[in-house]
Amino acid sequence: MNRLISELRRRNIFRVAGVYAVVGWILMQVAGALETSLRLPDWFDSAITATLLIGFPIALLLAWAFEMTPEGMKRTEAVAEDASIRAKTGRKLDYAIVGALVLLGALVIWQGMRAPILRQAQDEANHATNSNPHPEPVEGSEGSPQAIVSKDANTNTDAASIAVLSFVDLSPGKDQEYFSDGMAEEILNVLVRVEGLKVASRTSAFGFKGQEALGIPVIAQKLNVRHVLEGSVRKSGNMIRITAQLIDAQTDQHLWSQTFDRTLTTENIFAIQDEIANEIVTQLGIIIEGAPLGAPVVSVKADTQNLDAYELYLQARALFRRRNNISLPNIIETFEQVVAADPNFARGWAGLAAAYGVAPSWDMSDREYMSLSNDAAHRAIALNPDLSLPYAVLGNNLTDVAPGEFADAFVYYAQALKRDPKDVNALQWRGEDYIATGFFDEAVADFKRCMEIDPYYFQCPVWQARAKFYQGKVDEGFTLYEDAISKGATGGGELAFVVAYAHAGDDRAVRFLLASNFQRFSILNGRSERLYRALTDPAFDFEQEAKAYEIESKAIHGDYVWEGGVIPLIFKKYHSATVSFNYTIWWERTDPDFLKSPDRKRLIREAGVYDYWRENGFPPQCKSVGKDDFECD
Repeated sequence: MNRLISELRRRNIFRVAGVYAVVGWILMQVAGALETSLRLPDWFDSAITATLLIGFPIALLLAWAFEMTPEGMKRTEAVAEDASIRAKTGRKLDYAIVGALVLLGALVIWQGMRAPILRQAQDEANHATNSNPHPEPVEGSEGSPQAIVSKDANTNTDAASIAVLSFVDLSPGKDQEYFSDGMAEEILNVLVRVEGLKVASRTSAFGFKGQEALGIPVIAQKLNVRHVLEGSVRKSGNMIRITAQLIDAQTDQHLWSQTFDRTLTTENIFAIQDEIANEIVTQLGIIIEGAPLGAPVVSVKADTQNLDAYELYLQARALFRRRNNISLPNIIETFEQVVAADPNFARGWAGLAAAYGVAPSWDMSDREYMSLSNDAAHRAIALNPDLSLPYAVLGNNLTDVAPGEFADAFVYYAQALKRDPKDVNALQWRGEDYIATGFFDEAVADFKRCMEIDPYYFQCPVWQARAKFYQGKVDEGFTLYEDAISKGATGGGELAFVVAYAHAGDDRAVRFLLASNFQRFSILNGRSERLYRALTDPAFDFEQEAKAYEIESKAIHGDYVWEGGVIPLIFKKYHSATVSFNYTIWWERTDPDFLKSPDRKRLIREAGVYDYWRENGFPPQCKSVGKDDFECD
């Protein structure tokens, strides 16, 4: 053994190993820094590390087998003892080790000093911003997006603000998008609860998926936030890698980055969410001087220990947001699988309640969906009374069919918003019920609050536009609706606006909205043309054309019954109209004949609206008349 050790020393094996280890460690640090700063793939530093590890035994074998001589590399056995310069080479290796250790020490010191320097620079930048809130643009740079963003950030953007972008799916099969998006959303939901921290809504932030080429500063400017969290998720077998990076959009600098490699379990998933959220709070608490952040520690509670249930839940939740009449049965089935896998998973029951609740509006009638929805919502509340969604669902279910139980619905909405004041579903549904009952100012307030929370949740501006129409503020309604359409609002509500555009004389808008509505439901467009003429042709024969429309509809639907939307209004078949809370035609102001007809009052009574007024008071435009009557403007 002593002879082997002596031979290893003679051939400088230990020195080569020392140099390789120190230099290799430095290279790994450099690789990690490059991966973060240059946004290289998250396998870059792993590849460098693997290469260095593979190269280590190779370097030792080469040091054993070869020797450096003045004539170049030669096999050790071929070098005579008196011609060997291995002692001189050993001294050079000693110098290399000392130099590498000095460099290593400098690197460690620099890393330790870097954070305070960054904080000082940030403080100075904040001070400069406060002392000069309108800085002059740098000459020659005012046209760059970065310059524009920096200027806007200095003057308008709250420093304690962040957007969580959708995480990138780096899984081998590229089939885990629902999981990567779900991780980002779970972290966002934790950050939303941090007092004093402004968090861009999920809809707004995720709307930039696929637009990463814009650059972080531009995306942050559009979202009106100072900081951005981006990341990636890679699932492979029973392992998961989650990488997260916190970026200051004003400087486009990384404040923090970390990669989490864990075994794929619910415990580890929730632990990673907890670590990322707490690290963000810590980082923002450090760099934002005087920002009124709340408690420095947030907590992520694991509400299921069943990995299958959790993954199915993320999948069902993602599908529910993109639901249509084709996908909804599969969504319901997936949520049912969630609660079957873990009957104590409260969020699974809440999601199932919401899916059941919307089924009737998508013409699903094969089961008692309202009863199923209510049962699922109550089960969710029993498991976790702090959830807001099941209360909102219960409220919406009470006014989904006539007669609506509005008083109880408003109580449920209040319970939902007490638990989560930012629940846009509760705000939207309560606003819709305020419209149904004629309290338009209250409806506008709810929709406005909803839009402040989530500017890209388009249901709220669309419904606010309808409230504006009913208030007589038609131009404001058009502006709201057209702005929502220009930003991407699609699907639903076209017929609610077609009468208003026809009344305003905008024939092109009428044709577009009719075509959009019938195409969305894959219905023959002959009916669309007939409705267009009913709205725009002064010589239209309503009685004969209504009969033809009914015949066409029966050919499609079988035993056709006039729907509760605006179509009976368009054909002036007021007596055929039924209650629809999706349209609330009793507030339609464009048809004076309907406003004076007894069918308007009939619909208000059948909707349960009059009963609500008698117990809770009338809206400004209506009043009680006698013992059991009323009138409205």
